[in-house]
Amino acid sequence: MTAVRPTGGWIIASSFLLAFLATSIPLSGWPGRLWPDWVAMVLIYWCLALPYRIGIGTGWVVGLLVDVGRGALLGQHALAFATLAYLTVQTHRRIRVLPPWRQAISVLAFLLLKQFLVFWISGVIGYPPRDGWYLAPAVGGMIGWPLLFVILRDARRHFQVT
Repeated sequence: MTAVRPTGGWIIASSFLLAFLATSIPLSGWPGRLWPDWVAMVLIYWCLALPYRIGIGTGWVVGLLVDVGRGALLGQHALAFATLAYLTVQTHRRIRVLPPWRQAISVLAFLLLKQFLVFWISGVIGYPPRDGWYLAPAVGGMIGWPLLFVILRDARRHFQVT
């Protein structure tokens, strides 16, 4: 049996970098409220596509980077992203066989859980959400999932990321 050497790490890293940039775009009004957490969605995609390579550790590191980038409590997003990665890896066999529009429902559930964890931790430390729009990015993520899925899947296939 021969071992397959992982390839395409730069594609994975580039997708996370682009997701960090997309998430940090300042938008106002209702587009800003529905703007999804692209980093979480890219993490979900790679956990579905390569669960043996991207998992809890990657989720934790990416979450720490989000904490630093947003100036949040260190570990707040790390815990949420590690939980997100764990659940995605545990259910990847059931989700990845679905068409992207049906996967979007699972993505909505994962993003809602992530939002609840982040805002629960914010409430515990004394910073509760200011309004009822804190779950809107999860809905935006569900809407944007099919497009993100197709883009990342095509990039993974074109660059033969294993």
